Amino acid sequence: MSSVRHRGSREPGGLSYGRGPAENCDNSQPLVRSYRISLPALAAASLVLVTTALVLVFFVAPTDADQGFSQRIFYFHVSIAFTSYLCFGLGAWKALVHLWKRDPDADLESYVGIHQGVIFGSLVLITGSIWARISWGHWWLWSENQLVLFLVLFLFYAAYFMLRFSLDAGPQRANLCAVYALFGVVLIPVSFLAIRLAQRFIHPVVFTRHGAAFGGWIMVTYLVSQAAMIVLAYTLYRIELSGKRLDVRLRELRRVYV
Repeated sequence: MSSVRHRGSREPGGLSYGRGPAENCDNSQPLVRSYRISLPALAAASLVLVTTALVLVFFVAPTDADQGFSQRIFYFHVSIAFTSYLCFGLGAWKALVHLWKRDPDADLESYVGIHQGVIFGSLVLITGSIWARISWGHWWLWSENQLVLFLVLFLFYAAYFMLRFSLDAGPQRANLCAVYALFGVVLIPVSFLAIRLAQRFIHPVVFTRHGAAFGGWIMVTYLVSQAAMIVLAYTLYRIELSGKRLDVRLRELRRVYV
């Protein structure tokens, strides 16, 4: 028995809207995308790197002469901040891919990347506030442009979810969210440069024009911490993306068989 197939737009995860049951159940599309590095390997690498970073931070890295033990939060705060920039950048890149190639899966990848960026951005604000309170006696200083600019970046991408979940799933939502994500990427270099151009250096500058600002075990600890946060973020990105794709596929099957 032949089935009538309708031309429609694909839902994120390689599925389509408005298509017949026969096409929705096409087994030619894989449930998950294959990667060179498996998810268990990434999870193991994250565990090793995070554990190594914790050992270096609390037992190997020297104690700062001015700030004392509280300075150790620097290794997490700065590493998480750079990781959040990368996540937002990944979300913007995938948004561009979606607009360029009309790839619905890129819309889902952009969403997950921005979601991870907001999660790590929250940790940046939390660790930064704790560090500021201990070192300078203030939870927040509205007069510091670098703090305010990162908050603007964070709130901009947090509002991305208000836009996304206020629209029905489909090409219109994917296109609007992609354009929104691309507008936000402009704030990333502005926020990053604000730290380097600030007259009051309440933020540490890791790399200058003349090279690294510090060396020895401090630099080793920072680099390991940075690698740990990036690998952890990518692992969480892969886990969430797999879950979202599976959820989309299950909803498609439910519409067919229920």
